[in-house]
Amino acid sequence: MSAVLAVHDLEIRVGARTLMSDVSFRVSPGDKIGLVGRNGAGKTTLTKVLAGDLIPADGGVDRTGELGYLPQDPRSGDPEMLARTRILDARGLGSLAIGMRETAEQMASTDAAVADRAMRKYGSLTERFEALGGYAAEAEAASIAHNLSLPDRILDQPLKTLSGGQRRRIELARILFSDAQTMILDEPTNHLDADSVVWLREFLKGYKGGLIVISHDIELVGETVNRVFYLDAMRQVIDVYNMNWKNYLRQRAADEERRRKERANAEKKATALQQQAARFGAKASKAAAAHQMVARAEKLLAGLDDVRQDDRVAKLRFPKPAPCGKTPLMAKNLSKSYGSLEIFAGVDLAIDRGSRVVVLGLNGAGKTTLLRILAGVDKADTGIIEPGHGLKIGYYAQEHENLDVTRSVLDNMMSAAPDITATEARKVLGSFLFTGDDVLKPAGVLSGGEKTRLSLATLVVSSANMLLLDEPTNNLDPASREEILGALAHYEGAVVLVSHDEGAVEALNPERVLILPDGVEDIWGRDYIDLITLA
Repeated sequence: MSAVLAVHDLEIRVGARTLMSDVSFRVSPGDKIGLVGRNGAGKTTLTKVLAGDLIPADGGVDRTGELGYLPQDPRSGDPEMLARTRILDARGLGSLAIGMRETAEQMASTDAAVADRAMRKYGSLTERFEALGGYAAEAEAASIAHNLSLPDRILDQPLKTLSGGQRRRIELARILFSDAQTMILDEPTNHLDADSVVWLREFLKGYKGGLIVISHDIELVGETVNRVFYLDAMRQVIDVYNMNWKNYLRQRAADEERRRKERANAEKKATALQQQAARFGAKASKAAAAHQMVARAEKLLAGLDDVRQDDRVAKLRFPKPAPCGKTPLMAKNLSKSYGSLEIFAGVDLAIDRGSRVVVLGLNGAGKTTLLRILAGVDKADTGIIEPGHGLKIGYYAQEHENLDVTRSVLDNMMSAAPDITATEARKVLGSFLFTGDDVLKPAGVLSGGEKTRLSLATLVVSSANMLLLDEPTNNLDPASREEILGALAHYEGAVVLVSHDEGAVEALNPERVLILPDGVEDIWGRDYIDLITLA
């Protein structure tokens, strides 16, 4: 079976750092590959190279047929284009459908010449539309959109009016509808509700092309993948496991144990040879034998793989909040609309010092929009925001809009806290796993997980007394997620949280819940848990 992707002798660098070298593999139809490795190992960078968005330092990638690539922060598509058209255009249907509607209106013209031209054009457009699958394909696209919780009111909006999560679901729907021979999906379950995640698993299980997926959703990779590529950052190689996820976990653990034993045995033999050589070296008659022993010891150690160390985890503690008044933030009668579409109206909210509020609502109910208004990034159409005495907001944006992607990691930190020195900033960044020249990289080249860590690092130095957190656990490996949950539990300031993650809400232990779009406020209770994954 011919490969849809063939990678040969690939070398990828970021600045002076080599992420991987001499990497070769093939992806055939039916291969469902889970790409794994610690945060920052280069998974996202590799997917960009495979998709053709980045040029490797050496080697090449041969692609056969159409490739659909879902990056972590999709920004493609004309902002003025309707979401529905964006999806349908994956098969060339969107623009044709618009043309057919416009031409149908012209056919009703009282000008006979205009109507006649429109009729001929409509026939031509209809023929092309039906050749591409026509109304059956349109129904297929509608079904995919529905299963990704994209109702008509979202599909009929221009892309520029949609939230980051909605845009990402539109791009995912477009790729799933495209019939691409290869799909590369980077964290496809981000911004999906529980039902959509279950549906996506089933869709990927039935997909006939070549699939490469990066996901922290263990159930998704456990149920769908039949090969695993482990990107070993320390050895700068990809270990290929031609087996399912469960067997991969067992085999990799066995491989790591074998490497440890091989190294321990070799080091024991090398140490004995070096000690013997040291004794022989004192005698001129045995200098040659001593030299041979040293050479044998070096050869024993040279051929060994490094033993994989436990993946490092960012050490996170949110800041000691700056002093503030009893009610540092009040909002009254907030409303927001995009064109004729009302997002929410009549929202009142009072955030007391140290209080904890979770915002719930279905996708598109305006949760992200509300946080952006509270943070001062966007303006409400009506209503007022009243900052209290000493208010200092720390805003975590789910799409990392708070980062300046043209500036370095270090510059972003210095902007977040102008009073700290570069040495202090580097120390904090080190605890978030940005070391050495990593701090000089532009924020724009970071993976989703690295952007999450940098955004959280800027909060740590902010001394904020109110955190507005929009999906803070997205893109994080399980260990880093646990760090955030622990930090949330111990933070002394006020928190307003938006999250699909039940664990994050439980760690926050909220006192109140605000339900959008109606703006209903209630005391938090366990009955609201089921709403979190539906949100």
